[in-house]
Amino acid sequence: MDPVTARRGLMLILTSPSGAGKSTLTRQLLQEETDIALSVSVTTRPRRKDEIDKVHYHFIDQQRFLRMREAGELLEWAEVHGNFYGTPRQPVEDALSAGKDVLFDIDVAGVRQLAEMVREDMATVFLLPPSVAEQIARLRRRASDEEASILRRLKTARDEIGHWSDFDYILVNDDLGRAFSELRAILHAERLKQRRRPKLEALIAQLADDLDRVLDAGSLSGFGPSPP
Repeated sequence: MDPVTARRGLMLILTSPSGAGKSTLTRQLLQEETDIALSVSVTTRPRRKDEIDKVHYHFIDQQRFLRMREAGELLEWAEVHGNFYGTPRQPVEDALSAGKDVLFDIDVAGVRQLAEMVREDMATVFLLPPSVAEQIARLRRRASDEEASILRRLKTARDEIGHWSDFDYILVNDDLGRAFSELRAILHAERLKQRRRPKLEALIAQLADDLDRVLDAGSLSGFGPSPP
């Protein structure tokens, strides 16, 4: 990366109620944008057969999780159905300091915790389904959720959408291709924000100094190629 335009990495936070298509967009973004990595959470829940340690989660025991929490080593954490989940602080900070971007797939409560600690590093996106009917249809197509489970997810969704105004961007996933294009556009625009590119100050200072010299001299001599 050009040292003049070098920047601090950003945390792209993608949140949605169940059935909005967040997992699909997350996979696509990671495939298409090689300069962003998924934040891997720690959890105390048992590893499933199809899961890989340090890829899907860092699987740890509860005692270690509690030590990390008490030591301030987690950016956010939650207890879900008796299991703990959290985001380790150090890997995220290392990535941001190196100018690398980190993608987060977390819930509304996790976003609120992150915002209390690292709001300036975040760009938050809330993804919505186009309708409740489509949301239910998507949940049914998973084939793993019974009706009672779907109803629980919808209840959670009702609570989550009440926080829509807390987010920087709102996307409606009525067309997957368009939603993905909009998500990429957000990522690219956020990378160019002034606060993420502190070394631009050196370039701006140099431009200002050179312009002052030209104007003080009242001549273009010595600046740029001579006219033909």
